[in-house]
Amino acid sequence: MPSRRSFLTTSGLAALTGCQLAPAPQTVQTAPNGPFMLGIDMLASRGFDLLRGRRVGLITNHTAYTSQGVMSRVAMQRALGGGLIALYGPEHGIDGTVGAGKHIATRRDPVTGLTVHSLYGPTRKPTPQQLAGIDTLVFDVQDIGCRSYTYISTMAVAMEAAAEQGKSFVVLDRPNPMGGWRVEGPPVEKRWKSFVSQIPVPYVHGMTVGELAMMTTAHGWIARSPRLTVVKMQGWNRSMTWRETGLRWHATSPNIPHATSPFYYVATGILGGASAVDVGIGTENPFGYAGGSGVPPQAMLEACRSLGTPGVSFSPYSRNGFGGVRLSIHPQTQADLTALDVMMLGTLNRLTGGRVLSRMSADKTSLFNKVFGSEHLLHGLRRGESPASIIQSWQGYTHSFRRSRQSHLLYA
Repeated sequence: MPSRRSFLTTSGLAALTGCQLAPAPQTVQTAPNGPFMLGIDMLASRGFDLLRGRRVGLITNHTAYTSQGVMSRVAMQRALGGGLIALYGPEHGIDGTVGAGKHIATRRDPVTGLTVHSLYGPTRKPTPQQLAGIDTLVFDVQDIGCRSYTYISTMAVAMEAAAEQGKSFVVLDRPNPMGGWRVEGPPVEKRWKSFVSQIPVPYVHGMTVGELAMMTTAHGWIARSPRLTVVKMQGWNRSMTWRETGLRWHATSPNIPHATSPFYYVATGILGGASAVDVGIGTENPFGYAGGSGVPPQAMLEACRSLGTPGVSFSPYSRNGFGGVRLSIHPQTQADLTALDVMMLGTLNRLTGGRVLSRMSADKTSLFNKVFGSEHLLHGLRRGESPASIIQSWQGYTHSFRRSRQSHLLYA
């Protein structure tokens, strides 16, 4: 990962405001030096003016609170009354308790009494019937900043559905918990586009959901683009990780319990798709482990310590027949965590004689490639290509992406 100084010099004035796109999105501007406020806070400070007189649907879940600790859906219902017509829930459900990949049924929200249409069940894209009663679809969900996490996929397909049904779309912006400078990882090949790689951004994109929405419309990543408005945050900048916001962290899903969990998800999320590996699911720090069946902990420790990852330290562990390392990641680390993920996978594959990549079912192989974005990692390691060579292969792409995202950045 290049230094923060080099990122700052390439951001430019385009990062300060939104750009005009077609159909032209709008951004609700904020005071440059005002107190920190989320998108939902900014909308509330304006009396929810964008939504007055509209029939509103809200894509949300348990992560969406105001800075004062009020659920977004409660704050919106108090302000709009019967104008808030319906809710829509992404993966993990509106209360965030459903495990990864498990389908969710449409249900009634016990908090607001509204119907929660499931966007992670028979359909992941809102249907015409689900959108029939509304004029405006609002997105307010906390993302973690990694491409394979499905909340941004839900946003993208919902934007497309809104456009198809003539509905306007509003994004209430929220922080990227890993900050706005970290850009890492490979592209997505068209063949491997899926709900865990819905939009063609690097594995770690360094953008907010509002910025991603603007870039999605500008680059035609969806078949049709809606009338888009992004309500910016106030007081957020790209150097801020979650800790600097002063906000309480609400676990975005069962295995992302801490504000630092997104860093660990990036560091072992790809590795975790292999066979007979352990990334710490079920422990105090999910994704905070990198181990394999029968792996000598000391051998894994020595290999990881040789990688040169400032801000990341390792300690040996052994549990339930698995051996490897625990990770400790400082939120301001300059280490490329996606590269670390690939390096640790290559090390585990070597220490197990190739077992972690040779005993994968067809379904597991398909999901592994979808998360990574191509077959390059799996095929490359199987045929003896070095992890360093695979990592080098995406560097030109990430440099190009940093340039192409510039005009869509809303924050300095």
